[in-house]
Amino acid sequence: MARHVLDRVDSTNAEAFRLAPTLSGPAWIMARQQQAGRGRRGRAWTDPPGNLAATLVMRPQGGAADAARLSFVAALAVHDALRDLCGPVPNLALKWPNDVLLNGGKLSGILLESSGAGGQVGVLAVGIGVNLAAAPDASQVEPDALRPVSLAGETGLLITPDDLLDALAVQFDAWHRQMTTYGFGPIRTAWLARAAKLGETITARTGTDRITGRFDGIDETGALILTGPRGRQAIPAADIHFGG
Repeated sequence: MARHVLDRVDSTNAEAFRLAPTLSGPAWIMARQQQAGRGRRGRAWTDPPGNLAATLVMRPQGGAADAARLSFVAALAVHDALRDLCGPVPNLALKWPNDVLLNGGKLSGILLESSGAGGQVGVLAVGIGVNLAAAPDASQVEPDALRPVSLAGETGLLITPDDLLDALAVQFDAWHRQMTTYGFGPIRTAWLARAAKLGETITARTGTDRITGRFDGIDETGALILTGPRGRQAIPAADIHFGG
């Protein structure tokens, strides 16, 4: 698979869309320095030197719902790539839908962006940021957000972005092939085996609504399942907060 490594870029996702018309197949884009990284809902994503900032640009099959399920593939790939490189030392878990946690703090964020027409996704950018060397200061995130952590800060392990990208590309390809061959079922099972707070009480925030309940898994679409005072609910999109 093609790989483009850049010294500096505004955003690897933005670069993915600029490069997409010239690509003959999927490609990874990695930046040594990302100057305008972003997370979900337009939030800023800070990239100190030594962290991974990368995007996989691809033309997926199917519509928006099919593309959205690739966020679970990406989360599994990051989790398992770190396991490949670090062994069992890091206490890793997945937070719905696609954050990777280390010792309960946020180690990695994943942002999917797409373009297309007629209900079909023409180009998909799977943006992945991993705090390998350093994490943003807690003052840079929202007050109720999980604390940012880095791999080096929490474990003392030093992994380069290049080494992580090598492992990440292998893992993403393997999990993507699983989903292409067998559907979302194996991805759902594997994701739940790595899920944080499964069976515990969490809060989903959707706009002005707060839904608190027991985290009972995800359904066949990837929606979050909460069981609370309103009964069992499937929530397709929300910000998740631990501790009520």
